[in-house]
Amino acid sequence: MNTTTTRLPDQKKVGMVSLGCPKALVDSERILTRLRADGYAMSPDYAGADVVLVNTCGFLDSAKEESLAAIGEAIAENGRVIVTGCMGEEADAIRAAHPQVLAITGAHQYEQVVEAVHTHAPPSQGPFVDLIPQPDEAGIKLTPRHYSYLKISEGCNHSCAFCIIPQLRGKLASRRVDAVLREAEKLVAAGTRELLVISQDTSAYGVDIRHEERDWKGRPVRAHMTDLARELGQLKTPEGATPWVRLHYVYPYPHVDAVIPLMAEGLLTPYLDIPFQHASPKVLKAMKRPANEAKVLERLKSWREICPDIAIRSSFVVGFPGETEDDFRYLLDWLEEAQLDRVGAFRFEPVAGAAANALPDPVPEAVKEERYARIMEVSERISAAKLAAKVGLTLPVIIDEVGEPDEDGDIGATGRSQADAPEIDGAVYLRNVPETLRSGDIVKVAVEDADAHDLFGVISSK
Repeated sequence: MNTTTTRLPDQKKVGMVSLGCPKALVDSERILTRLRADGYAMSPDYAGADVVLVNTCGFLDSAKEESLAAIGEAIAENGRVIVTGCMGEEADAIRAAHPQVLAITGAHQYEQVVEAVHTHAPPSQGPFVDLIPQPDEAGIKLTPRHYSYLKISEGCNHSCAFCIIPQLRGKLASRRVDAVLREAEKLVAAGTRELLVISQDTSAYGVDIRHEERDWKGRPVRAHMTDLARELGQLKTPEGATPWVRLHYVYPYPHVDAVIPLMAEGLLTPYLDIPFQHASPKVLKAMKRPANEAKVLERLKSWREICPDIAIRSSFVVGFPGETEDDFRYLLDWLEEAQLDRVGAFRFEPVAGAAANALPDPVPEAVKEERYARIMEVSERISAAKLAAKVGLTLPVIIDEVGEPDEDGDIGATGRSQADAPEIDGAVYLRNVPETLRSGDIVKVAVEDADAHDLFGVISSK
């Protein structure tokens, strides 16, 4: 009997460079998941890729420069480059700098990106291989296995003077609540121990679809931040534990008060990321910030009474056009009273297309730098005092990385407390951990020391 062996062609490989915020990272994951289903393999380097995708950021001029540099590097190292993401809206500028790019698409235009890859690097495996399902995959992830970003909506309905996100990503477009919960359930089943809920405006989730109800596990659930948060708090890992659920980009609308009891009950991680941006009423009005009339300091006090462990992080812009010394001092005094746990600051930077560019009284660069140094000094002092107060406590910590044994055989590890989101907040450094410790483990840590940003400790024996 004669037999013929047919060798399948090698899979086409795609490389990915993902820039910008976690929302863009989720876009990258979705693109790669779709391409994986179409028979493509992923390449960890330029050399092995048949085509390279660069997911760009276009929020600030400095981010655009970084994106153009990344495109240039990909062209120099590989030569076959497809551009997507927020800066994709400025195709002319990209082609002026890099005329060699194969194709350009805008933010979250998944179908166009996949079509461009098919055009310039056609899948080679054939339909019988391409259609083989991957039952154990929750999708391609660009984050470690133990934490995942969960994007609940796209776009934004606000018109903040310094921002061009609505031009880049459009108006608010919320996902169906049952689709969000189904994705979260799959991620947790696949090993996620921490869900990071993200969007442009998490508090506004469902407004555009009139908070429509969907059936979930035999009961109606609204597309609303509080309903979604409550349902996410019901999820369980395969071991029966409650995963951490961390809320990001939460504008301080009144209904945010309803999620604080969920934190006190242990259903949500006691952490809120609220982009206050400033405290001076005059500057907030010039910024056209939403919810700027909220009695924030009173609410912060109330939240801490309900959930004493809650950590509040925020970011602030210094040097906005028209910001006076009195405005800036108002902000510093507000920070002293608010006692936020984590603070990031940014010097105002004009962005092409933003309304703030036309405002009078720009702040000189030297003054921006001086104010930036002052706000960071205040926030570091507050952070150092708050972290020092945790010395002697025992806290839950999720492990991000376990090191190799040193010359004495001791093993260190890096993790995060519930007050620390990945990539943006501090860390907890552990000494003398057991060799059985793994990334994603959640352990009790006795805090032994602290500095302005991080904690240091050892796994508790209690």
